[in-house]
Amino acid sequence: MKVAAVQMKFAPTLDGNLAKIEQAISTLKRRRVDTALFPECCTTGYNYDFSRLRPSDIGHTIERIQEFASDSQMNLLIGTPLFRQRKLRNCLLVIDRKGRVEHCYAKCQLTPADRKTFTPGNHIALFEIDGITSTSVICHERRYPELVRLAAMAGAKILFHPNAGLDTLPVSKNKRGGKDGIAVRAFENAIHYVFANSVGPQGGVKWSAGDSKIVDASGKTVRLADNQNEQIVTARLDLSQATGKYAKEAMEHPKFLSSTWKEAIRKLRAQARKNGRY
Repeated sequence: MKVAAVQMKFAPTLDGNLAKIEQAISTLKRRRVDTALFPECCTTGYNYDFSRLRPSDIGHTIERIQEFASDSQMNLLIGTPLFRQRKLRNCLLVIDRKGRVEHCYAKCQLTPADRKTFTPGNHIALFEIDGITSTSVICHERRYPELVRLAAMAGAKILFHPNAGLDTLPVSKNKRGGKDGIAVRAFENAIHYVFANSVGPQGGVKWSAGDSKIVDASGKTVRLADNQNEQIVTARLDLSQATGKYAKEAMEHPKFLSSTWKEAIRKLRAQARKNGRY
């Protein structure tokens, strides 16, 4: 599978971000990408007044992106706020080559700022792209390795991590040079990792470090964006390398936990089917 991480500078409006997404898809199509990951809240920007967001506005934006996916025959993973059960959630939409929403993951581990706006989700991401089992965490969820380990135990071969850095400049500078994201998730689970971030000034005194990247299942960074510019990084993933070896071995030893892991995976799959619907 040829994958891409799209690094964006957010526009202040939905229409502005939609235009950026469309332009990126045109480039992705020329590069013959199969699956593209966009940042967290790429439809609005992350430093956005979500109190002004209406369901009809975001609904129209998603419909247009579905058309982009169908026209380009490409899988698109789109970070976006969404109203679900009348609650605003911070989501990743998985849209297939025909423009169908195959899965919707709602961020479950929220920052203090998130909690002022969003309602947490209640499942772990588990979905298929072109028949390849995959998973996701969103931004802050890098701090919760169990979200990835359980999905890898359930067969996930690729971790997609949409991000939107919103830090002070000193913190953002400290994350540059490959330090943003959490590539160790690839190494510790023997799965591939795709990280798409925003970049540059984010409004007010907030910044994002960029560093969008693609990491193979050995933990090697094969593509890395910079910390200043909008960029698209691509790589062809050898899916035979994504064995999930360490995650699978963790299911067997220590023995006393084996049945607990298997029950957790059963619940994970059930929740992903139930709550991943759009």
